[in-house]
Amino acid sequence: MNRLAPIPGRRRLRAVGLIATVTAVLATYLVTTTGGAAAAEISLSQGKPVTVSSTENGGTPGSAAVDGNAGTRWSSAFSDPQWIRIDLGSSQAITRIFLDWEGAYARNFQLQSSADGNNWSTFHTTTNHNGADQSLTVNVTTRYVRLYATARATQWGVSLWEFQVFGQSSGGGGGGGGPIVRVSEFLADCPFTHRLPDDPIVFPNLPGGSHMHDFMGNTSTNAFSTYTSLANAGTNCNPIEDLSSYWVPTMYVDNVAVAPTGTTFYYLGEGVRDDIIAQIQSLPVGLRIVAGNAQATSGDQSIARWSCLHHNEIPPGKDFVNCPAGSMLESYLDFPQCWDGVNLDSANHKSHMAYPVAGACPSTHPVPVPKLRQVLRYPVTGDPARIRLSSGRGYTMHGDFFNAWPAAEMDRRVRDCIRPIIKCGANGRP
Repeated sequence: MNRLAPIPGRRRLRAVGLIATVTAVLATYLVTTTGGAAAAEISLSQGKPVTVSSTENGGTPGSAAVDGNAGTRWSSAFSDPQWIRIDLGSSQAITRIFLDWEGAYARNFQLQSSADGNNWSTFHTTTNHNGADQSLTVNVTTRYVRLYATARATQWGVSLWEFQVFGQSSGGGGGGGGPIVRVSEFLADCPFTHRLPDDPIVFPNLPGGSHMHDFMGNTSTNAFSTYTSLANAGTNCNPIEDLSSYWVPTMYVDNVAVAPTGTTFYYLGEGVRDDIIAQIQSLPVGLRIVAGNAQATSGDQSIARWSCLHHNEIPPGKDFVNCPAGSMLESYLDFPQCWDGVNLDSANHKSHMAYPVAGACPSTHPVPVPKLRQVLRYPVTGDPARIRLSSGRGYTMHGDFFNAWPAAEMDRRVRDCIRPIIKCGANGRP
């Protein structure tokens, strides 16, 4: 996601505080000129290897804090102390560190440097922090940077949307310059099509066998759907080449079904290192993926995120949040992006896929594929007690994906957008 250059007409992608965060980031990007030459601030940390003390769950890996996307996060276990370490690859001169804190922030922490990743020196200390995002001017040269949190502010873990490390690169001419932000993305806008108590992945050939689902994209999806049936049916997606089916549990407000009115599916290279992005393979035709936990009984069992459109002062949550009039309820869900390379599905519909670890796919799931991000908006505001999903509370939000992209169209987008780290639109072009 490009946090710096909003595209007119594009749906806004953010799980918490994007507008406020972008404003803070833009306000602190520096370009200094001496003798006609510009020193442009660049990101030293994006996509670099990360090691952490712990993770809350598979959907909150350390790599999410350096992926350049303010809608994904690292979250630790619920104990003190906790830490996150970035390997910059070589010794680098650091001029600024930006910390985009989630609601579960660190009250007390230190920023530390190390030449070998083992012996640490503290170059900044924050105590009694209030949770606001921080842009810290520093002057340190090091290879490894670590945030070492000694006290959490909440009962939850320590959580960062972004841990950004910046330095300077000399640039000639023009006197302009600015941060280098590279985005690996293509997308599909696929509106709501129909509603059925069917699930061709979890309950194939059993019409009425599941809770109610809202279907998007392919117009034919039902309990009997197969790759062949989807590939020979219609779609309401933009682009029309995307014949895939996407579905989620139906939302009810005061027991009346409400369909999402904003339905964008982003295919991203983020979440893995740049060298891994260059190896990303196309999602195989017929691949089925389920993300989220329909059986969750609490937020700590969920990777779902809920927020309010244009109201970044309202903290996001794993359950529904209370959005004021004039806003909308937003849902964000990231699908796993590491495939086992063999199976198009599995018995539990999840074990053939995995999330990256430290910016790379685990050996059990060695094939990196584009990460699917499901972003939905509902015309819903007010008391969350009035809202439910057909699967339960907001933390049971989950998404199903049945890939029916024509192979050639998927291959082109992976080749032209994902691997070279280029931001493309629905047409698969920059």
